[in-house]
Amino acid sequence: MLLLVASLCACRSEPPRPPADAGIISAGPFGDAVRRGRALLVATRDSLPAHVGNRLRCVSCHLDEGRRENGSWVGVFARYPQYRARSGAIETIEYRVNDCFRRSMNGTALDPASRDMADIVTYFAFLSRGTPVGPPLPGARLQQWAGFTADTAAGGRLFATACAKCHRPDGQGTAAGPPTWGPASYNVGAGMTRVRTAAEFIRRSMPFDQPGTLTDQQAFDVAAYVNAQPRPDYRDKENDWPNGDPPPDVAYPTRAAQQKKPIPR
Repeated sequence: MLLLVASLCACRSEPPRPPADAGIISAGPFGDAVRRGRALLVATRDSLPAHVGNRLRCVSCHLDEGRRENGSWVGVFARYPQYRARSGAIETIEYRVNDCFRRSMNGTALDPASRDMADIVTYFAFLSRGTPVGPPLPGARLQQWAGFTADTAAGGRLFATACAKCHRPDGQGTAAGPPTWGPASYNVGAGMTRVRTAAEFIRRSMPFDQPGTLTDQQAFDVAAYVNAQPRPDYRDKENDWPNGDPPPDVAYPTRAAQQKKPIPR
């Protein structure tokens, strides 16, 4: 209690601080759209309740308002349209945003022509100023996890000691951290259900107050433990990767991949 009072007094004694974007985001219609787009991404469920079916926000995965390196939105505007194997199609940035609403937010798509979508895309454009237009640089960011074998029991023990303070022992989340499984978390179609994707995020960004303190193996074990827990289904997930080229850690079978399997003789 004394610490709380002391911190409140300290805050009151300091002069007001300008927002981080003061002097960066311009005044006028463009600046208004940037700020509103950012607000939608920061307070997604409160701002767009008809389109969010869980207790996550866009910034639950895209930390620091999308500016942290892992999960960064910086540059994404300059990389769309692009081909994505999961859909087997050329995707616009609006399609990609809606994919996150359908999967990570376990909700429904926005109208691509709506003001909400326009403002979200405007925020991405603002973050991407000066980024060369083109596809993502080639790399094997997730390939480093290919040689790891998951120990979900170890992951469960580590979750209890390093993660539960923010996400609760039952994974249902607190004011400090979102649900990591269960009906209020991302569904099985979300990219985070890939253990390699989750491990990369955990290794670089978690625990939130001590990012980078887990080893690669610890991050992989926690990712496997979290993704072994129940979560909402995703309709039509079997139609993902229609060309039969899903990554090896996809959490569900796809129709095209099964059709490509050789018939036993």
